[in-house]
Amino acid sequence: MTRGRNSLLDRRALFTTGAAAALLAATGASAGEPPRRGGRLRLALSGATREDTWVHGEGLFIQVARQGMIFDTLTEVAGNGILKGELATGWQASEGARQWRFDLRPDVRFHDGSPLTANDVVATLQRVLPQTEISARGALHVQITLPQANPGLPLLLSEPRYVIRPAHAPEAGIGTGLYRLRRFSAGRQVLAERVETHYKDGIAGWFDTVELVSIPAREVRAQALSERLVDAADLPARPRYRERGDVTLQADSAGGVSALSDDLRQPPNPGRQAPMDNLRAPERWWFG
Repeated sequence: MTRGRNSLLDRRALFTTGAAAALLAATGASAGEPPRRGGRLRLALSGATREDTWVHGEGLFIQVARQGMIFDTLTEVAGNGILKGELATGWQASEGARQWRFDLRPDVRFHDGSPLTANDVVATLQRVLPQTEISARGALHVQITLPQANPGLPLLLSEPRYVIRPAHAPEAGIGTGLYRLRRFSAGRQVLAERVETHYKDGIAGWFDTVELVSIPAREVRAQALSERLVDAADLPARPRYRERGDVTLQADSAGGVSALSDDLRQPPNPGRQAPMDNLRAPERWWFG
C-alpha cells in the first residue's frame, strides 16, 4: 500500500502502459471474468488514527476512504496506467503550461444532492494550491494560473490531496464518489454504500457496500483475513503468507504486500503499479 506521496504514481509507466493496453485489445487477449455488481467489500487496513478527519490525516486507512470511495479528483490514473478525466472532461494549457483551463463534467451531484460547480473546485483547490490563481469561468470551467509552468499539473491533480469537496461543507464526508458515507468512526471504521446512479455506472463501483476496518496490528490483520472476517488487508511481506493457496499477494511500493481473498478480482493492469498504489481498490475490485 502506498503511504508516501511521491510513490503514488509511476510517471515512467504512465505512457508505456497505454501501449500495453492497446496491444492487449488488438490481440483480442482475454481480460478475465467481467465484473459483477453486489456484495460487501471488507478491508482491514493500517495507518488510521483517532485524529483522522475528512480533511486531515495521511495514513492508508483515511486515504483509501477519501479517494477510493467518498471523493473524486479532477483527473485519475486508470487501471491501465493512463491519465484520464474524472470530474474533468478535458483540459488545455497555455502560456507554456503556466495557465490551465479545466472543463467539468455536467450533471454531477454531491451526496447531499447539491450540484458540482466550478465554485466547488475553486474553493477546494485554493486550500491546497497556495500562491496559485484559481477562478471560475462559468459554471463548469475552472482556470488555474500557476506561479511557474508545470506540464504535469493534470497528473498532480489525480493525487489524494486534491479530492474535490463541496464549498458549502468542505470538512464533511460529502463527495461525488461512488460510495456515500453511512458511518465514520475516526481511527476505527468507515462504512459506505453505493450511490443509486453515478457517472461511472457500468465501469466501476461494483460493491453494494464497502467497509474499512482499522486493525493496527499486522498479525491481527493477517488472522482476520485467514478467518475470512475481511476480504483484503495490507500485510508485511513475509514468506509464510506466500504459502496460502486461498490468498493472492501483490507486492506494493512501500515494501509490503496487498493480501486479497481469491474471491476478489481486479481489472487487468499492464502497468507496474500494485493494485492499491493509487488507493482506488474499492471502486475497481469486484467479487468473481
